[in-house]
Amino acid sequence: MRADLKIIEQWIKPNSRVLDVGCGDGTLLHHLQENKQVSGYGLEISSSNITSCIEKGVNVLEQNVDEKGLSNFEDQRFDSIVMTQALQALRQPDVMLDEMLRLGKECIITFPNFAYWRTRSYLMRKGRMPISKALPYTWYNTPNIHLCTFKDFEALCYQKNIHILNRTVVDKEHQRRWFINMWPNMLGEIAIYRVTR
Repeated sequence: MRADLKIIEQWIKPNSRVLDVGCGDGTLLHHLQENKQVSGYGLEISSSNITSCIEKGVNVLEQNVDEKGLSNFEDQRFDSIVMTQALQALRQPDVMLDEMLRLGKECIITFPNFAYWRTRSYLMRKGRMPISKALPYTWYNTPNIHLCTFKDFEALCYQKNIHILNRTVVDKEHQRRWFINMWPNMLGEIAIYRVTR
């Protein structure tokens, strides 16, 4: 399991109800079901990922949240809502954040940091949109339409009266490094936030 998913696992309580938005192949939910006895659902649009979820015994719904949102779920139905590496690909990430907090007591969100020093350096040296392991697409075919920085996300949370419970900053391998915390908006490549109302 990826290192960032191990960090997320620490924030999920045993026997809780979890919704994994953009669950991929179901690795996280499967692990949580096996090791923390959670119940819940994954939402996914990729048919191959949906098949992988089913093979792992993960409850999965085919749903494009960018088009349908989360209106098919009732308020406070889940303890935790998880969205990894997808917020920046949504048309209205601010609206989705509100929706996730309507459904769950807490949300765990990860996204690439556009203020990472290598991204800044790439822009400065080449004058072009950066391509990296965290952002592997060119400007014209990227699904990442709302790139942001840690400071941008925290400003949005402040504006919406969303409380940040935890923030972990990791590198491209999803590993924590002691020096990243000295200047997270410059040195952190990927953010992992746990938020609530």
